[in-house]
Formats: sequence, structure tokens, C-alpha cells
Amino acid sequence: MAESFYVDPVLYKGRPTDCSGREAKEIEVYNFLDKYNIPYERADHDAAPTIEACEEVEKVLGTKICKNLFLRNQQKTAFYLLMTPGEKPFVTKDFSKQMGISRVSFAEESFMMELLGVKPGAVTVLGLMNDPDRDVTLAIDKDLLRDETIGCHPCVNTSTLKIRISDLLEVFLRKTGHNPYKITL
Repeated sequence: MAESFYVDPVLYKGRPTDCSGREAKEIEVYNFLDKYNIPYERADHDAAPTIEACEEVEKVLGTKICKNLFLRNQQKTAFYLLMTPGEKPFVTKDFSKQMGISRVSFAEESFMMELLGVKPGAVTVLGLMNDPDRDVTLAIDKDLLRDETIGCHPCVNTSTLKIRISDLLEVFLRKTGHNPYKITL
């Protein structure tokens, strides 16, 4: 029997009118986006920790949700956030070659919390607002840049935001100080 998955069928503009019961890190994302006049739409839903669980959310948002992978080098001294289309398989050696680095592994939860302020299943480009020292290198698969908008979590996996890619690149990343590497996987 399939597990039920709740997606609010309503697409909201902007932040929730009532933020009670929401995590502080989610509200901080809304504050950051609002401060820099980055418009977004929102769908609320049950926890969606995998790209497969996000398929229903994509229908509500009318945009694809990207896969976000948080990676590290073997020495645990260099960290990478990879944004790639959800349906695209990830091949470690292809990523390493594109980035000009040796082998990478998935980063542990402690590093996710320390550097991005997120838990597994909620990794998101919006977590870069929690990385003022720019310890995380952002890599974006060029296939994502073909669309006008993208779906991403606001540091929790119970809501998903629809944001224009141009706002992400030209406003959000500029304000966080992260310069993305655009790669082809």
C-alpha cells in the first residue's frame, strides 16, 4: 500500500501569513528573500526528503524541483553544493572531472548543519545564506539554466518555493557572495 503524501493544492505568493509552528530557519529564508525583493511562490506539504517525493509538489508549483547534493573531498576540507535536474543521474567522477578535483563523497549531516543550516532531505541553494564565509562551492548543472524558474526548499523539506533562476543568480547569490561554477554533467 502506497504511503499518502499531502500537498497543499494552493500555490501561495510569498511568505505564510501565520508563521507560528514554522522553524526559525524557514522564516529566516523568507526574511532574506523579502529583504532583497526576490519574489517567490510557495507550496506547503508533508516532508519531501527525496526528489521522487517532490513530483507532486512540482505539479502544484508548475516548475521542476532541482536535486541538491552536498559533497565533500576526502580530507573533509572542501565542500560542494551541486544543483542538478532531479531526473539526472549523478556520477561522481564526472562531477570531479568538471570541477578539477579529486574524488568526492557525500558530506555528513554535521557539515550540512554547520555550513548550510539544514538537515538531510532539506539541502537547498537557499542554505547558502547561512554560509557567510563561503566555505561551500556552488556548482550548477547548465541544464537547470534552461528553465525560467526552479523549485527549492526554504531550508526545511515541508515547503517548496518557486523562484526565477535570474533572481537566484543575479540577486540571491550576489547577496550571499557565492559565485557558481556552471558545469555540464
